Amino acid sequence: MVKFWMAGVAASALFAAPAMAQDSYADTDEAPFSGVYVGGSFGYDVQGNDVGSRMLFDRNLDGSFGDVVTTPTGANAFSPGFCNGRARSVLSPQNAATGCDNDKDGIAYYGRVGIDHQVGNIVYGAVGEFGKSEINDSVSGFSTTPAWYTFTRSIDWEASVRGRLGYAANKTLFYGTFGGGYARINRSFTTSNATNAFALSGDRNQFGFLGGGGIEQKIGRNFSIGMEYMYHQYRDDDTRVRVTQGSALANNPFVLAPNTAGTDIRRSDDKFRWHSLRATAAFRF
Repeated sequence: MVKFWMAGVAASALFAAPAMAQDSYADTDEAPFSGVYVGGSFGYDVQGNDVGSRMLFDRNLDGSFGDVVTTPTGANAFSPGFCNGRARSVLSPQNAATGCDNDKDGIAYYGRVGIDHQVGNIVYGAVGEFGKSEINDSVSGFSTTPAWYTFTRSIDWEASVRGRLGYAANKTLFYGTFGGGYARINRSFTTSNATNAFALSGDRNQFGFLGGGGIEQKIGRNFSIGMEYMYHQYRDDDTRVRVTQGSALANNPFVLAPNTAGTDIRRSDDKFRWHSLRATAAFRF
């Protein structure tokens, strides 16, 4: 994470230095950031630390999560605990030799089209973007059976439409951007439990928002490059796994009487959030 921020600071300084040394616009272009543009971005996405993430249970299927799944003796069937990552084995997350893998950060790549209008030093406009991030985010639980259970989510694609407002210092633009997003979130559920039956449900397409800012440097009359930071957040609160008896015995914790119809499971972290630092390039018409 420290390297992530240091890279952004260094890149911003690199772009800003030559521009601040100029006294006026180059050539005769007094509104270098006006017009329609197409471009793209490429960068690296990282997730925040989901400390405390766990699974929540609805034993009587009343839509209220917070129940405790118990064994026939009344003990907590998930007493080994939870971790904010992908389980490596049936052993608990406290076992240093196995535990859980960390969530995966990864590259991101987007295409964009936008329009800006410049009045003096003020630049305002809108940008639309479509692309993909390679991140994934997991949470795991461990039962006394012993067994492990893992929810994982990733981004299939993301689209956004954002406003943009900035200040142009000669051929350098400093800007902020904010708007709505719409993403397809891939979800999966895996487990070492081979006796119960599991059914995953939930809407994959979700609305969210993006916000951030950046710096853009004209390096020709029609071409510019830049560096941008973006924060992404999407609602992810309707994913459920319905656990039913399958081939398990009737005293299985998930179907223990009187709740024989099964148990619903969901994640406690109901928002998918991540940060992006990326290089941008654009061609202006």
